Parts: sequence; structure tokens; C-alpha cells
Amino acid sequence: MKIAFVDDEPECLDEMGRLCRSFGESSEYPVETVSFGSGEAFLEAFDGGCFDLVFMDVYMKGMDGIAAALEMRRQSSGCLLVFLTSSRDFMPDAFSCHAFEYVTKPFSKERIFDVLSDAVKVLPQEQKYLEFAADRKTVRVFPGEIVSAVTDAHYLDITLTGGEKLRCRMTMPEFMEKTARDTRFLLVNKGIAVNAEHILECKNNCCVMENGAKFPVRVRDSARIEQMALDYHFDQIRRRQNSPAGRRLRKER
Repeated sequence: MKIAFVDDEPECLDEMGRLCRSFGESSEYPVETVSFGSGEAFLEAFDGGCFDLVFMDVYMKGMDGIAAALEMRRQSSGCLLVFLTSSRDFMPDAFSCHAFEYVTKPFSKERIFDVLSDAVKVLPQEQKYLEFAADRKTVRVFPGEIVSAVTDAHYLDITLTGGEKLRCRMTMPEFMEKTARDTRFLLVNKGIAVNAEHILECKNNCCVMENGAKFPVRVRDSARIEQMALDYHFDQIRRRQNSPAGRRLRKER
């Protein structure tokens, strides 16, 4: 498990590193840690699936943790995010960043170990990636990073959250088979598949994505596809509410 710490307090970085390495030793779960003194430094080094887990301080000089987390999410949705904070005032923003957990400072060894144990339980599912052959090389991407896939002759143009595009020699049936167990991928029209996670809205037989792209939806299937997108989002909301952070937030309210 590769873990990033983002905090402008050196003492906190040192303590988090020590606790996470101690967890790795006691649980016999390999842990690698990297520390960053600012949100800007973290984003400069961040690249898609380079980290499994990110501990992000909320209140930092320069870019705050919420802004850094939102930018991280624009590039990748594959890693787990845990906020570190001395105040609970930011909690509504934490869910917009798809936070896995939050930890209030000062934190204890037991609290950090609990978070790490929860992370270990979900990481195998979160970290499954897909392989595509593009530009004469094999590219690995997390399902959540795929925004859309569109057929173009004998190729498939796959758009990722960071704006990057992969041109793969494969058919849409092959793509759908590769993602068959992932309910977020919806075939909205002939040769067009979109990720429900990145749908902004469905209206007027058109699917509007978060990146501004618009795709026509088959008229006869528009109601069904819209319902499938809603079902996916409601399911994700329920999952977040039942996560450790969600249960704790309801308890505090």
C-alpha cells in the first residue's frame, strides 16, 4: 500500500509516517510512504494511480486540502482519500471530494490503525485496473478514470478524466465485455459507452458528462438509461453513507 501524506506541519508528517510504517510491520502488510509539505507539491508529483491512499490536511498555507483534493479527483478517482483536520466545519465538502474517512487532530495510534485497517479491506476492489493496448504499449487505468468510449471505424477512442485519450484497436463489444461486472458503464447508443460516475445530467435524449462532452441517447432506451444512471448514483450515496466517515457524520449530527 503506497501512502501519501500532505501536511504543512513537519511534526505531523513524521508522526503519520511512523504510525503507518508501524501498522505495516504489525499487520505484515507492506507499506510505502511519501510526504509532501503542501498541496501544490503533492499535485506536482501526483500521477493517476501512483498512490493507494492519501492523508490530506485540510488547513494548509497556500492551497488548502479541499482544493488539492478536488484537483486530485479531477485527475483520478482510484485512490482512497482521508482528511486530517482540527475542525469539523469542512465535513460537507469532504463528501464532494469522495472522502473515505476523516481524522480529527490530535489523533491517536488506535485511530490511525482503524483507518488503515478499513482501507486494507476495500483496497483490493478499489484498485482493480483495466489494461488497454494503445500507441504500441499497454496502458493500465482504473475504471473510475474512464469517462467515455466511442467507436471510430475499427478503433475505440477512450477518454480519461484528465483529458487524455487512448486510441485502441478494439470493438465496443470487447470493451463492454472487459467491463462487464462494472455497473457504472452504460451503453447509451450504438458505439457509445459512458461512465455513470461522470454523468452530469441526462435530458432531451442526451447524456451530458462532467467534462462537457454530450452524447446522444437512443430514444427508445432513454428512460431506462436515465434510470440506470440514477440507480448507480443512489447506490454510491448509500455506500458513502455506510462508510466509516458517513456513519460517524450521522452520529455527530
